[in-house]
Amino acid sequence: MATAHVEELNAFAIAQAQLDLAAEILRLDPAVHALLREPLREMHVSLPVRMDDGTTRVFKGFRVQHNDSRGPTKGGIRFHPDETIDTVRALAMWMTWKCSVVNIPLGGAKGGVVCNPKEMSQAEIERLSRAYIRQVGPMLGLEKDVPAPDVFTNPQVMSWMLDEFSVLKGYNEFGVITGKPVALGGSAGRGDATSRGVAICANLAAARLGMQLEGATVAVQGFGNVGRHAAVILAKEYGCKVVAVSDVSGGWFNADGLDVDQLTDHVDTVGGGLLEGFGDHHEGATPISNAELLALDVDILVPAALEGQIRGDNARDVRAKMIVEGANGPTTPEADDILYERGILVVPDILANAGGVTVSYFEMVQNSYGYYWELDLVRERLKRTMTDAFEAVFEMTDHFEVHPRLGAYLLAVNRVAEAVRLRGWA
Repeated sequence: MATAHVEELNAFAIAQAQLDLAAEILRLDPAVHALLREPLREMHVSLPVRMDDGTTRVFKGFRVQHNDSRGPTKGGIRFHPDETIDTVRALAMWMTWKCSVVNIPLGGAKGGVVCNPKEMSQAEIERLSRAYIRQVGPMLGLEKDVPAPDVFTNPQVMSWMLDEFSVLKGYNEFGVITGKPVALGGSAGRGDATSRGVAICANLAAARLGMQLEGATVAVQGFGNVGRHAAVILAKEYGCKVVAVSDVSGGWFNADGLDVDQLTDHVDTVGGGLLEGFGDHHEGATPISNAELLALDVDILVPAALEGQIRGDNARDVRAKMIVEGANGPTTPEADDILYERGILVVPDILANAGGVTVSYFEMVQNSYGYYWELDLVRERLKRTMTDAFEAVFEMTDHFEVHPRLGAYLLAVNRVAEAVRLRGWA
C-alpha cells in the first residue's frame, strides 16, 4: 500500500498516466504515444559554486526538453531543495500540453537546481545562476529552448542568466530568457500573467456554474508569486472575498475576509517573504493548517503551491465548489476521479495557469522584432487567448463526457500528435 502512495506522488508517473488515459481515448498510434511518454532530451549537470565563506559547493542541476514538434521548447527554472529529475520531467511534459492548450507554437521544457535559496546570499544565488547557464547554455536559444522564472527564481535571476548567456555568445539575445525585467526586454504584464490567467479561468468557470464572482469566497494555498497575485486580482478586480491563505510558514483564516493589501505588505516587509506572524499584527486573522485550508467550505480553492497537494487521501475532504489550479500538478489522478464524482469542477493546471507561458510567448515575439506592447494590449490578448483555450477545453470535456483535465489533455495531446505525425517522427 505504501508503494502505491509513493507512486501516486511521483510527478512523472502521474504525468505519464494522464497521457496514457488521453492516448487510449484518442486511439493514439503506439509509436506516437511511446514518443510522447518520454522527454526527447535531458541534461544533468554539476555546478561548482564558490560560497561566501570561501568554500566550494557542488550543486546538481537539470534541463529537460520534452517535445519540440510544435516549436522551440519553453519552461521555467526552479531552485528548490527537493527538486528531482522526475519532477522536472513531469513539468516539462506538462509545459508541452500547456503550450498546446493555449495553441502557441512552442513545446515543453523545464529546468531545476537542487538548492535552498533561502539559505543563500544574493551573491551566491548569482554565482549559481551563472554556473547553470554556463553548463546548459548550448541547449538554449530563441529558436531552441527558452527558460523563464519558476519556484524561487525571479526576474533578477533571469537577468543574471541572460547576461551570462550574452557573455557566452558575445552578443545580446534577449529572447533566450523570458520573465525578464522590462528594462532588459521583458514584457509589460508578465509579473502577474499566470495569476491573471487563473482569475480569467475562475470567472469563466463561475459563469459555467451559474455563480457570481462578486462576493465569492476564496482560499489560496501558496502565497508566492502566483498565489499572491491571484488573491489580489480576484479580490480587487473581481470582488471576491479571500478568506484564507497559506505558505510554507503556515496559514491564516478570517471568515469576514483577509485584506490582500495587508497580506502582500506583510510578506514584502515584516514577514521577510513569508506569511509567518501575519495574525500577530492583524486582528481577526486566526491560524489555519494546510489540511484545514484545503477542506474549507469556500466557493473557489486555488492551489498555488507545489505538486501533489490534493490526493486520494484528502480529496473527499475538499468542499470548494470549484478548484482553479495555480500550481503545476497539485491534484493527483486518484483525486481527480473523486472530485469529478463529487461534482467539484476542476480547472486544470495546463489551462488555468497557462497565462504565464502565454505572456512569455508574447515577450519572445516582442524581443524578436524589438517592438514592445502596452500593458492594455498584453492583457487584452491574454484574455482572448485564455478564453479561447477555456472554450476549446470544455468543448472537448462535454463532447467526451470526461472531467476537465482529461478534456484538456485530449485537446493538447491531439494537437502535438498531429505535429509529430506531420513531421514524420512516428
